[in-house]
Amino acid sequence: MGLAKTEMFTDEQNEVALFAKVFGHPARVSILQHLFKINACVCGDLVNEIGLAQPTISQHLKELKHLGLIKGSVEGTSVCYCIDTDNWAKMKRVMLQFLDQDVSKTECC
Repeated sequence: MGLAKTEMFTDEQNEVALFAKVFGHPARVSILQHLFKINACVCGDLVNEIGLAQPTISQHLKELKHLGLIKGSVEGTSVCYCIDTDNWAKMKRVMLQFLDQDVSKTECC
């Protein structure tokens, strides 16, 4: 597989692609939905809630945290996660701007 060559693209294009990637896996979508549903930090019940193994959940949490959509804090021996509302709002603005583009009414194909 070749390099992504992300430097060829604008910051906006790379940002849209990264946000789209995070929604490209149903486990990450499920984790986000669960965090919104409980409207609080979750410290360890994601394995039971999502139904995947702990290492798998941890990898998805890492991806979500890397993009800044969730944030975590250490409490005892566990890390508690919740939605990062500021970054979530930023992601929504970026994605809505991209998705709100309209196709012109000219004939094509």
